[in-house]
Amino acid sequence: MRKKASAWLALALGIGMALSGCSSSNSSSDNAKQGSQKAGEKLEIFSWWTGAGEEDGLKALIKLFQEKYPDIEVENAAVAGGAGTNAKAVLASRMQGNDPPSTFQVHGGAELNEGWVAAGKMEPLNDLYEKEGWMDKFPKALIDMVSKDGNIYSVPVNIHRGNVLWYNKKIFADNGLQPPKTFDEFFQVADKLKAKGITPLALGDKEPWVATHLFENVLLGTLGTENYKKLWTGEVSFNDPQVKQAVETFKKMLNYINEDHSSRNWQDAAQLVAEGKAAMYVMGDWVKGYFVNDLKLKVNQDFGYVPVPNTEGKFMVITDTFGLPKGVKNPDDVKKFLAVLGSVEGQDAFNPLKGSIPARIDADPSKYDEYGKQTMQDFKTAELAPSLAHGSAAPEGFVTKVNQAVNIFVTQKDVKTFIDTLASAATELKK
Repeated sequence: MRKKASAWLALALGIGMALSGCSSSNSSSDNAKQGSQKAGEKLEIFSWWTGAGEEDGLKALIKLFQEKYPDIEVENAAVAGGAGTNAKAVLASRMQGNDPPSTFQVHGGAELNEGWVAAGKMEPLNDLYEKEGWMDKFPKALIDMVSKDGNIYSVPVNIHRGNVLWYNKKIFADNGLQPPKTFDEFFQVADKLKAKGITPLALGDKEPWVATHLFENVLLGTLGTENYKKLWTGEVSFNDPQVKQAVETFKKMLNYINEDHSSRNWQDAAQLVAEGKAAMYVMGDWVKGYFVNDLKLKVNQDFGYVPVPNTEGKFMVITDTFGLPKGVKNPDDVKKFLAVLGSVEGQDAFNPLKGSIPARIDADPSKYDEYGKQTMQDFKTAELAPSLAHGSAAPEGFVTKVNQAVNIFVTQKDVKTFIDTLASAATELKK
Protein backbone atom coordinates (compact mmCIF):
# COMPACT_ATOMS: atom_id res chain seq x y z
CA MET A 1 0.00 0.00 0.00
CA ARG A 2 2.10 2.85 -1.29
CA LYS A 3 1.55 6.47 -2.11
CA LYS A 4 3.99 8.58 -4.03
CA ALA A 5 5.66 11.07 -1.74
CA SER A 6 5.10 14.01 -4.04
CA ALA A 7 1.40 13.26 -4.30
CA TRP A 8 1.11 12.89 -0.55
CA LEU A 9 2.85 16.16 0.11
CA ALA A 10 0.73 17.97 -2.44
CA LEU A 11 -2.40 16.59 -0.82
CA ALA A 12 -1.16 17.44 2.67
CA LEU A 13 -0.35 20.96 1.62
CA GLY A 14 -3.64 21.37 -0.20
CA ILE A 15 -5.66 20.10 2.75
CA GLY A 16 -3.53 22.13 5.12
CA MET A 17 -3.99 25.37 3.24
CA ALA A 18 -7.72 24.78 2.94
CA LEU A 19 -8.03 24.11 6.65
CA SER A 20 -5.90 27.12 7.44
CA GLY A 21 -8.08 29.26 5.22
CA CYS A 22 -11.16 28.11 7.10
CA SER A 23 -9.68 29.15 10.44
CA SER A 24 -11.38 32.02 12.20
CA SER A 25 -8.00 33.50 13.07
CA ASN A 26 -4.60 33.61 11.45
CA SER A 27 -2.80 34.08 14.76
CA SER A 28 -1.56 30.50 14.91
CA SER A 29 -0.03 30.73 11.44
CA ASP A 30 1.46 34.13 12.21
CA ASN A 31 2.96 32.85 15.45
CA ALA A 32 4.49 29.91 13.62
CA LYS A 33 6.04 32.23 11.02
CA GLN A 34 7.46 34.44 13.74
CA GLY A 35 8.87 31.35 15.43
CA SER A 36 10.49 30.35 12.16
CA GLN A 37 12.14 33.76 11.81
CA LYS A 38 13.44 33.64 15.37
CA ALA A 39 14.38 29.97 15.42
CA GLY A 40 18.01 30.08 14.25
CA GLU A 41 19.96 27.85 16.61
CA LYS A 42 17.04 27.53 19.03
CA LEU A 43 15.54 24.12 19.64
CA GLU A 44 12.12 24.69 18.13
CA ILE A 45 9.61 22.08 19.35
CA PHE A 46 6.57 22.10 17.05
CA SER A 47 3.27 20.53 18.17
CA TRP A 48 -0.45 21.15 18.57
CA TRP A 49 -0.39 20.65 22.35
CA THR A 50 -2.05 23.81 23.63
CA GLY A 51 -4.98 22.41 25.62
CA ALA A 52 -5.22 21.64 29.32
CA GLY A 53 -3.21 18.57 30.31
CA GLU A 54 -1.30 18.24 27.04
CA GLU A 55 0.21 21.72 27.36
CA ASP A 56 1.14 20.99 30.98
CA GLY A 57 2.79 17.74 29.92
CA LEU A 58 4.81 19.41 27.17
CA LYS A 59 5.94 22.18 29.53
CA ALA A 60 7.04 19.58 32.09
CA LEU A 61 9.05 17.79 29.41
CA ILE A 62 10.68 21.04 28.27
CA LYS A 63 11.45 21.99 31.89
CA LEU A 64 13.18 18.65 32.42
CA PHE A 65 15.21 19.14 29.24
CA GLN A 66 16.26 22.66 30.21
CA GLU A 67 17.39 21.42 33.63
CA LYS A 68 19.68 18.96 31.86
CA TYR A 69 20.79 21.33 29.09
CA PRO A 70 20.49 24.93 30.40
CA ASP A 71 22.65 26.29 27.58
CA ILE A 72 20.25 25.18 24.85
CA GLU A 73 17.53 27.73 24.18
CA VAL A 74 14.12 26.14 23.63
CA GLU A 75 11.13 27.54 21.77
CA ASN A 76 7.73 25.94 22.38
CA ALA A 77 6.26 26.44 18.89
CA ALA A 78 2.87 24.88 19.57
CA VAL A 79 0.09 25.87 17.18
CA ALA A 80 -3.48 25.85 18.49
CA GLY A 81 -6.30 24.23 16.56
CA GLY A 82 -8.64 21.25 16.88
CA ALA A 83 -6.92 17.86 16.52
CA GLY A 84 -3.83 19.48 15.01
CA THR A 85 -5.49 20.74 11.83
CA ASN A 86 -3.87 24.17 11.98
CA ALA A 87 -0.50 22.77 13.04
CA LYS A 88 -0.46 20.26 10.19
CA ALA A 89 -1.28 23.01 7.71
CA VAL A 90 1.60 25.17 8.92
CA LEU A 91 3.95 22.18 9.05
CA ALA A 92 3.12 21.14 5.47
CA SER A 93 3.89 24.63 4.24
CA ARG A 94 7.17 24.82 6.11
CA MET A 95 8.36 21.37 5.07
CA GLN A 96 7.54 22.14 1.44
CA GLY A 97 9.55 25.35 1.78
CA ASN A 98 12.56 23.53 3.29
CA ASP A 99 12.07 25.40 6.58
CA PRO A 100 11.55 22.56 9.04
CA PRO A 101 11.21 23.06 12.79
CA SER A 102 13.91 21.38 14.87
CA THR A 103 11.47 18.58 15.68
CA PHE A 104 7.73 18.14 15.33
CA GLN A 105 4.84 16.07 16.63
CA VAL A 106 3.67 13.35 14.23
CA HIS A 107 1.58 10.22 14.69
CA GLY A 108 3.54 7.01 14.36
CA GLY A 109 2.59 4.81 11.42
CA ALA A 110 1.48 5.98 7.98
CA GLU A 111 1.32 9.68 8.89
CA LEU A 112 5.07 9.51 9.57
CA ASN A 113 6.22 6.76 7.20
CA GLU A 114 4.07 7.30 4.09
CA GLY A 115 4.26 11.05 4.54
CA TRP A 116 7.48 12.66 5.71
CA VAL A 117 9.75 9.60 5.51
CA ALA A 118 8.58 8.62 2.02
CA ALA A 119 9.11 12.23 0.95
CA GLY A 120 12.75 12.06 2.08
CA LYS A 121 12.26 14.68 4.79
CA MET A 122 13.47 12.74 7.86
CA GLU A 123 16.80 11.48 9.18
CA PRO A 124 17.06 7.91 10.54
CA LEU A 125 17.57 7.50 14.29
CA ASN A 126 18.99 3.98 14.49
CA ASP A 127 22.16 5.30 16.12
CA LEU A 128 20.18 7.10 18.82
CA TYR A 129 18.16 3.97 19.62
CA GLU A 130 21.37 1.94 19.89
CA LYS A 131 23.12 4.56 22.02
CA GLU A 132 20.18 4.87 24.43
CA GLY A 133 19.55 1.10 24.57
CA TRP A 134 15.93 1.47 23.45
CA MET A 135 15.46 -1.58 21.24
CA ASP A 136 14.01 -3.63 24.10
CA LYS A 137 12.42 -0.68 25.93
CA PHE A 138 9.67 -0.05 23.37
CA PRO A 139 7.46 -2.91 22.09
CA LYS A 140 8.69 -4.26 18.75
CA ALA A 141 5.28 -3.56 17.17
CA LEU A 142 5.62 0.07 18.24
CA ILE A 143 9.15 0.39 16.85
CA ASP A 144 7.81 -1.05 13.59
CA MET A 145 5.24 1.77 13.52
CA VAL A 146 8.03 4.37 13.48
CA SER A 147 10.24 2.48 11.02
CA LYS A 148 10.47 2.18 7.25
CA ASP A 149 12.78 0.06 5.10
CA GLY A 150 14.90 -0.98 8.08
CA ASN A 151 15.41 2.49 9.54
CA ILE A 152 13.79 4.06 12.63
CA TYR A 153 12.60 7.64 12.16
CA SER A 154 10.99 8.92 15.35
CA VAL A 155 10.72 8.46 19.12
CA PRO A 156 7.31 7.71 20.70
CA VAL A 157 6.56 9.83 23.76
CA ASN A 158 3.14 8.43 24.66
CA ILE A 159 0.45 5.89 24.02
CA HIS A 160 -3.29 6.48 23.86
CA ARG A 161 -5.69 3.54 23.66
CA GLY A 162 -8.43 3.93 21.07
CA ASN A 163 -10.62 0.89 21.79
CA VAL A 164 -12.28 1.95 25.04
CA LEU A 165 -15.97 1.87 25.86
CA TRP A 166 -16.73 4.39 28.61
CA TYR A 167 -19.94 4.05 30.58
CA ASN A 168 -21.92 5.86 33.26
CA LYS A 169 -21.64 3.77 36.43
CA LYS A 170 -24.90 5.01 37.95
CA ILE A 171 -26.98 4.24 34.86
CA PHE A 172 -25.60 0.73 34.68
CA ALA A 173 -26.07 0.12 38.42
CA ASP A 174 -29.61 1.53 38.49
CA ASN A 175 -30.62 -0.72 35.61
CA GLY A 176 -28.80 -3.83 36.79
CA LEU A 177 -26.56 -3.92 33.70
CA GLN A 178 -23.01 -5.11 33.11
CA PRO A 179 -20.73 -3.48 30.53
CA PRO A 180 -20.89 -5.47 27.28
CA LYS A 181 -17.99 -7.67 26.16
CA THR A 182 -19.41 -8.68 22.77
CA PHE A 183 -21.45 -6.97 20.08
CA ASP A 184 -24.43 -9.20 20.94
CA GLU A 185 -24.21 -8.08 24.57
CA PHE A 186 -23.90 -4.46 23.43
CA PHE A 187 -27.20 -4.63 21.54
CA GLN A 188 -28.91 -6.40 24.42
CA VAL A 189 -27.80 -3.65 26.80
CA ALA A 190 -28.68 -0.94 24.26
CA ASP A 191 -32.20 -2.29 23.80
CA LYS A 192 -32.81 -2.31 27.56
CA LEU A 193 -31.55 1.26 27.89
CA LYS A 194 -33.56 2.49 24.92
CA ALA A 195 -36.70 0.95 26.41
CA LYS A 196 -36.08 3.05 29.54
CA GLY A 197 -35.76 6.23 27.48
CA ILE A 198 -31.98 6.44 27.94
CA THR A 199 -29.73 7.15 24.96
CA PRO A 200 -27.53 4.03 24.79
CA LEU A 201 -24.57 5.38 22.81
CA ALA A 202 -23.15 8.90 22.64
CA LEU A 203 -21.71 10.23 19.39
CA GLY A 204 -20.41 13.67 18.50
CA ASP A 205 -19.40 13.61 14.85
CA LYS A 206 -19.28 17.32 14.17
CA GLU A 207 -15.57 16.65 13.60
CA PRO A 208 -15.12 14.19 10.70
CA TRP A 209 -12.79 11.73 12.47
CA VAL A 210 -15.12 10.83 15.35
CA ALA A 211 -17.48 8.49 13.47
CA THR A 212 -14.44 6.92 11.79
CA HIS A 213 -13.07 6.23 15.27
CA LEU A 214 -16.20 4.25 16.10
CA PHE A 215 -16.14 2.42 12.77
CA GLU A 216 -12.49 1.38 13.08
CA ASN A 217 -13.26 -0.18 16.45
CA VAL A 218 -16.08 -2.21 14.93
CA LEU A 219 -13.69 -3.30 12.19
CA LEU A 220 -11.10 -4.41 14.76
CA GLY A 221 -13.70 -6.27 16.78
CA THR A 222 -15.05 -8.05 13.70
CA LEU A 223 -11.89 -8.84 11.73
CA GLY A 224 -9.43 -9.41 14.56
CA THR A 225 -6.03 -7.76 14.77
CA GLU A 226 -4.26 -9.49 11.87
CA ASN A 227 -7.01 -9.12 9.27
CA TYR A 228 -7.67 -5.57 10.46
CA LYS A 229 -4.03 -4.70 9.75
CA LYS A 230 -4.18 -6.51 6.40
CA LEU A 231 -6.89 -4.08 5.26
CA TRP A 232 -4.21 -1.37 5.11
CA THR A 233 -1.75 -3.52 3.13
CA GLY A 234 -4.31 -4.73 0.59
CA GLU A 235 -4.09 -8.35 1.76
CA VAL A 236 -7.74 -8.16 2.88
CA SER A 237 -10.21 -6.48 0.55
CA PHE A 238 -12.91 -4.05 1.61
CA ASN A 239 -15.24 -6.37 -0.31
CA ASP A 240 -14.45 -9.15 2.19
CA PRO A 241 -17.58 -10.60 3.89
CA GLN A 242 -16.14 -9.69 7.30
CA VAL A 243 -15.96 -6.04 6.29
CA LYS A 244 -19.61 -6.17 5.24
CA GLN A 245 -20.44 -7.74 8.60
CA ALA A 246 -18.61 -4.90 10.37
CA VAL A 247 -20.48 -2.30 8.33
CA GLU A 248 -23.80 -3.94 9.21
CA THR A 249 -22.87 -3.88 12.90
CA PHE A 250 -21.83 -0.24 12.64
CA LYS A 251 -25.12 0.56 10.91
CA LYS A 252 -27.07 -1.14 13.68
CA MET A 253 -25.15 0.81 16.33
CA LEU A 254 -26.26 4.06 14.70
CA ASN A 255 -29.84 3.24 15.72
CA TYR A 256 -28.86 3.90 19.34
CA ILE A 257 -27.08 7.27 19.17
CA ASN A 258 -28.22 10.73 20.27
CA GLU A 259 -30.23 12.64 17.67
CA ASP A 260 -28.05 15.75 17.92
CA HIS A 261 -24.81 13.87 17.17
CA SER A 262 -23.89 16.00 14.14
CA SER A 263 -23.86 19.21 16.18
CA ARG A 264 -21.62 17.85 18.95
CA ASN A 265 -17.85 17.41 19.10
CA TRP A 266 -16.19 14.55 21.01
CA GLN A 267 -16.15 16.46 24.30
CA ASP A 268 -19.85 17.28 23.98
CA ALA A 269 -20.60 13.59 23.44
CA ALA A 270 -18.50 12.63 26.45
CA GLN A 271 -20.44 15.14 28.50
CA LEU A 272 -23.68 13.28 27.73
CA VAL A 273 -22.26 10.25 29.51
CA ALA A 274 -20.87 12.34 32.35
CA GLU A 275 -24.28 13.94 32.94
CA GLY A 276 -26.23 10.67 32.70
CA LYS A 277 -27.94 11.66 29.44
CA ALA A 278 -26.29 8.78 27.59
CA ALA A 279 -24.96 5.49 28.90
CA MET A 280 -21.95 4.55 26.75
CA TYR A 281 -19.30 6.14 24.55
CA VAL A 282 -16.60 4.68 22.29
CA MET A 283 -13.58 6.97 22.27
CA GLY A 284 -9.86 7.05 23.02
CA ASP A 285 -8.61 7.44 26.56
CA TRP A 286 -8.13 11.18 26.28
CA VAL A 287 -11.74 10.99 27.48
CA LYS A 288 -10.42 9.97 30.89
CA GLY A 289 -8.38 13.17 31.02
CA TYR A 290 -11.47 15.16 30.10
CA PHE A 291 -13.62 13.41 32.70
CA VAL A 292 -11.07 13.78 35.49
CA ASN A 293 -9.39 17.10 34.75
CA ASP A 294 -12.24 19.12 33.27
CA LEU A 295 -15.38 17.55 34.74
CA LYS A 296 -13.84 16.44 38.06
CA LEU A 297 -15.26 12.92 37.85
CA LYS A 298 -13.82 9.94 39.73
CA VAL A 299 -12.36 6.91 37.96
CA ASN A 300 -14.44 3.77 38.64
CA GLN A 301 -16.89 5.79 40.73
CA ASP A 302 -18.62 8.13 38.31
CA PHE A 303 -17.51 6.36 35.16
CA GLY A 304 -16.20 2.96 34.19
CA TYR A 305 -14.32 1.58 31.20
CA VAL A 306 -13.89 -1.69 29.34
CA PRO A 307 -12.43 -2.61 25.95
CA VAL A 308 -14.81 -2.00 23.06
CA PRO A 309 -16.96 -5.14 22.50
CA ASN A 310 -15.06 -7.99 20.82
CA THR A 311 -11.66 -6.29 21.38
CA GLU A 312 -10.54 -7.82 24.67
CA GLY A 313 -6.78 -8.47 24.41
CA LYS A 314 -6.43 -5.96 21.59
CA PHE A 315 -5.03 -2.43 21.81
CA MET A 316 -5.80 0.26 19.24
CA VAL A 317 -2.65 2.36 19.37
CA ILE A 318 -2.41 6.10 18.91
CA THR A 319 1.13 7.32 19.52
CA ASP A 320 2.62 10.80 19.32
CA THR A 321 6.23 10.84 18.22
CA PHE A 322 9.03 13.27 17.42
CA GLY A 323 11.86 12.87 14.91
CA LEU A 324 14.76 14.65 13.26
CA PRO A 325 13.88 16.54 10.05
CA LYS A 326 16.52 16.80 7.34
CA GLY A 327 18.21 20.17 7.01
CA VAL A 328 17.89 21.42 10.61
CA LYS A 329 20.80 23.53 11.88
CA ASN A 330 21.07 21.87 15.29
CA PRO A 331 20.75 18.08 14.84
CA ASP A 332 22.86 17.29 17.91
CA ASP A 333 20.56 19.39 20.11
CA VAL A 334 17.53 17.68 18.60
CA LYS A 335 18.97 14.28 19.46
CA LYS A 336 19.57 15.43 23.03
CA PHE A 337 15.90 16.41 23.26
CA LEU A 338 14.78 13.12 21.72
CA ALA A 339 16.95 11.25 24.22
CA VAL A 340 15.18 13.02 27.10
CA LEU A 341 11.78 12.51 25.49
CA GLY A 342 12.46 8.78 25.14
CA SER A 343 13.83 8.32 28.65
CA VAL A 344 11.87 6.90 31.59
CA GLU A 345 12.25 10.25 33.35
CA GLY A 346 10.95 12.17 30.35
CA GLN A 347 7.98 9.91 29.72
CA ASP A 348 7.00 9.93 33.39
CA ALA A 349 7.19 13.74 33.46
CA PHE A 350 4.94 14.08 30.42
CA ASN A 351 2.31 11.35 30.48
CA PRO A 352 0.66 11.67 33.92
CA LEU A 353 -0.22 15.26 32.99
CA LYS A 354 -1.22 14.44 29.41
CA GLY A 355 -3.49 11.59 30.52
CA SER A 356 -1.73 9.06 28.30
CA ILE A 357 0.60 6.22 29.27
CA PRO A 358 4.32 5.99 28.46
CA ALA A 359 5.46 4.30 25.28
CA ARG A 360 8.25 2.58 27.21
CA ILE A 361 7.42 -0.69 28.93
CA ASP A 362 9.71 0.02 31.92
CA ALA A 363 8.19 3.30 33.14
CA ASP A 364 7.12 3.79 36.78
CA PRO A 365 3.49 2.62 37.30
CA SER A 366 3.27 4.37 40.67
CA LYS A 367 3.07 7.73 38.91
CA TYR A 368 -0.20 6.76 37.17
CA ASP A 369 -3.79 6.39 38.34
CA GLU A 370 -5.86 3.21 38.37
CA TYR A 371 -6.74 3.48 34.69
CA GLY A 372 -3.14 4.25 33.74
CA LYS A 373 -1.76 1.26 35.67
CA GLN A 374 -4.21 -1.15 34.03
CA THR A 375 -3.61 0.29 30.56
CA MET A 376 0.16 0.05 31.01
CA GLN A 377 -0.22 -3.63 31.85
CA ASP A 378 -2.54 -4.23 28.89
CA PHE A 379 -0.11 -2.46 26.57
CA LYS A 380 2.62 -4.96 27.47
CA THR A 381 0.53 -8.02 26.60
CA ALA A 382 -2.18 -7.00 24.10
CA GLU A 383 -2.12 -7.30 20.31
CA LEU A 384 -1.35 -3.83 18.96
CA ALA A 385 -3.41 -2.41 16.08
CA PRO A 386 -2.74 0.94 14.35
CA SER A 387 -5.51 3.53 14.35
CA LEU A 388 -6.94 4.58 10.98
CA ALA A 389 -8.76 7.64 12.31
CA HIS A 390 -5.61 9.00 13.92
CA GLY A 391 -3.18 8.58 11.05
CA SER A 392 -1.30 5.39 11.91
CA ALA A 393 -2.90 2.77 9.64
CA ALA A 394 -2.99 4.53 6.25
CA PRO A 395 -1.87 7.73 4.50
CA GLU A 396 -3.62 11.04 5.06
CA GLY A 397 -5.34 11.12 1.68
CA PHE A 398 -7.01 7.76 2.26
CA VAL A 399 -8.06 8.72 5.79
CA THR A 400 -9.69 11.86 4.41
CA LYS A 401 -11.72 9.80 1.92
CA VAL A 402 -12.76 7.35 4.64
CA ASN A 403 -13.86 10.21 6.89
CA GLN A 404 -16.02 11.58 4.09
CA ALA A 405 -17.51 8.15 3.31
CA VAL A 406 -18.21 7.36 6.97
CA ASN A 407 -19.96 10.66 7.59
CA ILE A 408 -22.18 10.16 4.53
CA PHE A 409 -22.93 6.63 5.74
CA VAL A 410 -23.96 7.87 9.20
CA THR A 411 -26.69 9.86 7.47
CA GLN A 412 -27.68 7.60 4.57
CA LYS A 413 -26.82 4.11 5.95
CA ASP A 414 -26.27 2.70 2.45
CA VAL A 415 -24.06 -0.36 3.04
CA LYS A 416 -23.26 -1.15 -0.60
CA THR A 417 -22.34 2.42 -1.55
CA PHE A 418 -20.19 2.75 1.56
CA ILE A 419 -18.23 -0.44 0.87
CA ASP A 420 -17.84 0.43 -2.81
CA THR A 421 -16.43 3.82 -1.83
CA LEU A 422 -13.93 2.27 0.59
CA ALA A 423 -12.86 -0.32 -1.99
CA SER A 424 -12.38 2.38 -4.62
CA ALA A 425 -10.29 4.49 -2.27
CA ALA A 426 -8.14 1.48 -1.39
CA THR A 427 -7.52 0.76 -5.08
CA GLU A 428 -6.21 4.28 -5.57
CA LEU A 429 -3.73 3.77 -2.72
CA LYS A 430 -2.01 0.95 -4.62
CA LYS A 431 -1.32 3.05 -7.74
